[in-house]
Amino acid sequence: MTLFDALFLGALEGVTEFLPVSSTGHLILASQLLGLQQTAAHKAFEVSIQLGSILAVLFLYAQRLLADKTLWLKIAIAFLPAGVLGFLFYKHIKALFGVETVSIMLIAGGIIFLIVEYIRRDKPIEEGKDLSALTYKEALIIGLFQSLSMVPGTSRSGATIIGGLFLGLNRKSAAEFSFLLAIPTMMIATAYDLIKHRHEMIVDDYSMLAVAFVTAFIFAFFTVKLFVGFVSRHTFTPFAIYRIVVGIIFFYFVATLPV
Repeated sequence: MTLFDALFLGALEGVTEFLPVSSTGHLILASQLLGLQQTAAHKAFEVSIQLGSILAVLFLYAQRLLADKTLWLKIAIAFLPAGVLGFLFYKHIKALFGVETVSIMLIAGGIIFLIVEYIRRDKPIEEGKDLSALTYKEALIIGLFQSLSMVPGTSRSGATIIGGLFLGLNRKSAAEFSFLLAIPTMMIATAYDLIKHRHEMIVDDYSMLAVAFVTAFIFAFFTVKLFVGFVSRHTFTPFAIYRIVVGIIFFYFVATLPV
């Protein structure tokens, strides 16, 4: 891996982690284009640099988290489904990482977003419950939606946002709970992967990991702020169309390339 690869993947991770377009899917597709093999160490790299993005959210929402202790409990409850299923089916999930799976799930997720927006077409953009009105039961249901994102290309943020919208949250609150739920989810996933693959990652891998990590933090910090402002005024339709277009392009032109 070169310095350019690390910078590019870090920026891509920071921009896509909290958008409903699948950061993992984009990293897999980008790695394919850069000629980087999907080894166990590289897969761990792709998961690990997501922690940089997560720390950006922790930095942005620190005051809110400190002020609302019940929010922490809701996040913990929502984390449980993915935490349990991820631990039980780790090997099976890793086996799904591939261009074909990502392409299909990008398209499928885009179609679902279009359906959701069609159902909500007559409602004002800002209509829905605030995050403070989210119940513990609803938090658990959003957690079940998040567990669907263990299939690469589904998008963790996309799945949780759709779950929040189905439960009546407004777009901004659905997006923000998705951001916050990423904190325990991605921190634990990162720690687990780093420990599991610590013998496969050489020193150079860690130096490139540090570069991508910092880059992901910077890009995620600004992306989150811009995304919250965007969904407060617009629908998710542009992201749905983007998912479908990218999925189709990679399904036909990248999935056939030699790994």
